Amino acid sequence: MKIRYIIALLLLFLANSVTSYAAETRILTLDQALAIAADKNRDIEKAREYGKSMQGKYIEERAAAFPQFSIYGTAMTSRDQSLPEMMGGGYTQYAANGGVSVTQPLFAWGKIAAGIRLGKEGLKTVPQQLRMAQQGAKRDVSSAFYDILLAHELLKLAQENSDQKKRFSSEAHKKFDSGVATDYDVLAADVAVENAKPEIIRSENRLKIAKDRLAFLLTIDNQEVDANGKLSATIKHIPTYDEAVKTAFKNRPELLDQQSRIKMNQELISIASTDNKPHLDLKGDGSWRLFDFGPIQNNGPAWSVGLYLTFPIFDGFRTQGRVQQAESDYTSSIIDEQKLKDSIRLDVRTAMSNVQESQRILLGLEGTVKQAEKLLDMAEKGYKYGVKIKLEVDDAQLNLLQARSNLAQATRDYLMSLVTLDWTMGILGE
Repeated sequence: MKIRYIIALLLLFLANSVTSYAAETRILTLDQALAIAADKNRDIEKAREYGKSMQGKYIEERAAAFPQFSIYGTAMTSRDQSLPEMMGGGYTQYAANGGVSVTQPLFAWGKIAAGIRLGKEGLKTVPQQLRMAQQGAKRDVSSAFYDILLAHELLKLAQENSDQKKRFSSEAHKKFDSGVATDYDVLAADVAVENAKPEIIRSENRLKIAKDRLAFLLTIDNQEVDANGKLSATIKHIPTYDEAVKTAFKNRPELLDQQSRIKMNQELISIASTDNKPHLDLKGDGSWRLFDFGPIQNNGPAWSVGLYLTFPIFDGFRTQGRVQQAESDYTSSIIDEQKLKDSIRLDVRTAMSNVQESQRILLGLEGTVKQAEKLLDMAEKGYKYGVKIKLEVDDAQLNLLQARSNLAQATRDYLMSLVTLDWTMGILGE
């Protein structure tokens, strides 16, 4: 009696656990998933932090144009018994000094202005880095979302195929009992049922992986997520290759970011070339000094102001080496821009080819599914009345399963090809 009671409690606990877990499943539409990604995706968070870093860099570079203030102070005491009294020996000396100093650069051969321009160009990369992260997140989330819809569809087809095999197995057993079917027919039907099970297992695992990937992209680690939607597509007009490339060159955040980096490297050349040029600074100092030296005691204010010229005549060609490095970085950044443009052209061409391919497959398969459904219906009825053999039914089932699976895959591929094309042109979600 106690054992039954314990088993009942365990079953109740497991049932509640399963119900609780199912209740925690978060079902999202594509728009909801994209909204969560825009707020919590790790790459987007990192891009926002990059913006803060560039803002700090600009403030750092701009600081060189402002006066630099510092407060200082010293206090000292000393005694030297080795000296005669007339020279201060035997007296304890005290000295204190405190004040404020200021340094204002007046002329730096354009180094300060170039530094400020460098900081401004760095700020221009911030929105492009954010756009790169946002568009990449939208592309990846869309891919994971459509993969879930595809996995649901393939799992549904695998279950329908299994149910169909079970119905034929049941029919074969009935015919065998009636004496109109052989052992071979029954065994073949039972084997077909078992052969349908692996595809269900694979489809279930495919669905789980797709859900996990979407949860990872949305940084949801305490809930199971699922997609709410239908795997369907409407054929859309796409631009020509030249139009797509022109749009990409205008909008791709990677290209705009690289163009800003070219200007940054150009300013770095200007900064490096000033290291062996004259610099003129205005420096001022105001302090209060206290001096106690035995019989001599004095205190009072002190100040100084002056112009300081620094002209490095020879630095061992250090500046020349820095300029050479900066010029090489500048040239390399231009080469990177051209390489990026070539890559964009290839991306656009590939994306458009994928759109056209998936569109043709999609249009071709829509009619094929209807024909395969009609063919299976005819084969099943013929088999039921004894005018069709089991092999013909199996062929019709296989054809329909392949047609539906191919249609689902083609629909997913077409939807993703449109997303990829927009990403390639730099306009995804914009």
